[in-house]
Amino acid sequence: MSFTELYDRFFDNDITGKVFESALNKFGSFNPARAPAQAWLFTIARNAVIDWARARNHRGEVSLEAAAELEGTDPRADTALERKEEAGLLLAAVGTLDERTRDIIALKFSSGMTNREIALLTGLGESNVGILIYRAVKKMQAAVEAGKL
Repeated sequence: MSFTELYDRFFDNDITGKVFESALNKFGSFNPARAPAQAWLFTIARNAVIDWARARNHRGEVSLEAAAELEGTDPRADTALERKEEAGLLLAAVGTLDERTRDIIALKFSSGMTNREIALLTGLGESNVGILIYRAVKKMQAAVEAGKL
């Protein structure tokens, strides 16, 4: 598989340009015998998001300046602010999960993969993937409801 084919196949799955830039730089080390292309790209994407969050010290907070800017430009700024707060809560809730479960949640909801596809990719059983996703969602809901975030 060429890099162009890899790009054309997976770019529509919400993979950013920076992820593909990193993938291009690392393409010489890609070994399809070790992992499928989708898993390799997902690992690069996951690491890019982690690096981005660390660089920004991203905690889902909204500065007063940003809130004032939202209020001044959009008549529904409160809705935009609520969405930003909800996204922060969701990010914090995902942070309560272990790494394997976070990866599975990302494959399910960010990449749009089915439980069967995730099972094939991870080597887990399809029903096990479903149970892990169900438990993860329940754990995140409990964390949000308990205000532990």
